[in-house]
Amino acid sequence: MLKKTADRERVLPLLEELGGVTEENVKRVHELTGVPEADIWGSGTFYHLLKGGPGIRVCNGLSCRIMGSDQLAADLKAKGKEVEEVSCLGQCDRAPAALDESMKVFDAAKQKRSITPDDPRLPLNLGGEQNFEYAALKKARELGRDGILKQIEASGLQGRGGAGFPAHIKWKGVSSQPDPVRYVVCNADEAEPATFKDRETMLRRSDKMIEGMAIAALVVGAKDIYFYIRGEFNAEAEAVQAALKRAGDHVKDWNWHFHRGHGAYICGEETALLESMEGKRGMPRLKPPFPHEFGFRGKPTLVSNVETFACVPYIINEGGEKFKAWGKTEAGSKLYCISGHIHNPGVYELPLGATLEELVQAAGGYMGNPMAFSPGGASSGFLPIDKRNEPLDFKGLQKAGTMLGSAGVVVLNDTVDMARAAQWQLEFFEDESCGQCAPCRIGSRYLHNQVTKYLETGDPAALKHANDVGWEMEEGSICGLGMVAHKPLVDSMKYFPQAFEKR
Repeated sequence: MLKKTADRERVLPLLEELGGVTEENVKRVHELTGVPEADIWGSGTFYHLLKGGPGIRVCNGLSCRIMGSDQLAADLKAKGKEVEEVSCLGQCDRAPAALDESMKVFDAAKQKRSITPDDPRLPLNLGGEQNFEYAALKKARELGRDGILKQIEASGLQGRGGAGFPAHIKWKGVSSQPDPVRYVVCNADEAEPATFKDRETMLRRSDKMIEGMAIAALVVGAKDIYFYIRGEFNAEAEAVQAALKRAGDHVKDWNWHFHRGHGAYICGEETALLESMEGKRGMPRLKPPFPHEFGFRGKPTLVSNVETFACVPYIINEGGEKFKAWGKTEAGSKLYCISGHIHNPGVYELPLGATLEELVQAAGGYMGNPMAFSPGGASSGFLPIDKRNEPLDFKGLQKAGTMLGSAGVVVLNDTVDMARAAQWQLEFFEDESCGQCAPCRIGSRYLHNQVTKYLETGDPAALKHANDVGWEMEEGSICGLGMVAHKPLVDSMKYFPQAFEKR
């Protein structure tokens, strides 16, 4: 039990400010916060950005690997550069991606990013100019809590972070709590491989996100609003802060706070994010209670992601029904990320329920002969290309045994060894498992080891327990990471059995 005077929430920001986890820095943080040194070591060493490291960080995520990141790392090492190969950097549209010592995209001038061109009719319109008149916030004040909730419900808005949970239910859940102290938290810790839509939204349309958060705070009765921004997103954090400054008096009724992530994929899970904000290791909480009852500092908390908040101004200005009508199979427009073997990787705003074929058409077409795709980041596994005309939505993909997730689509052509692709994804999950629960901690390591053994020996017997272990992980894990970590391998074995024959 910590002393009442101890300030755990300052631990991680102070470690970052001082330069990471060292014996000297831990002692200093203890002196400043009153938190025991053992607790500081335990929290700090959980986050890889607080451990220090060499200069250039090269991404070894799926999109980067198939576009040559292994060769990029080798070339940099041959030039005498210090290189660390790391999990996805959120720059999949610039594959193979790397960040330099100051967290800037390495050699960015040679790499392009694509988005849907400016179209004022679009709900998010990443290509448009920012607008700080905040007409939606003004209208929301006139509508009041019940009027706003009516429009959010009519819009059919589902959380755009991955789970697709109806937004109005979350908002109502927080606003109906008896505790008068409530919080709004924006989850901008975008770390799902192949996902970079929130990155572009923060860079290009922070105005919409901030206005949406203010409207949410009106509804739930929060006075304090927090951004939790991925640690690698320096330019994005600066863009949000600049937009907040331009918003000025429109948002002066709230206290705005920034919390930088420190390099842990698991903190994309909302309760792990809250643990991190409180200065702890980012480990998911057991639920219930859910954050709308017991969230940040034990208070009712609304946690939603960047894209979800950014949809709100359009809904208030134009009406929920108009937003809903943008959808093809489900409500609204959707930001889809696409990378891999296509000509113009980027973020495209399409009707929710668009197909891979429609998305690829927007992205300039396939490179080579397409064979497989991942519909929603590493967590969604793989589908064969003959499912290219399935709607990319929440319910349809769930019925197909996968999920839309973060809408991070990766296209693989027939030059890719699917067993190798599964190995790369499992390497990611093993590295990013928080280790709290045995099914995930042991299962992710076991599956990664076994597919590696198969690739080394060519003996399919190495994978004979893969499906059973996958089932145990899905049924027994605390959070979504463990429940889906087996999918890249199990799906590959199901749809591409020829890749797992005797070699």
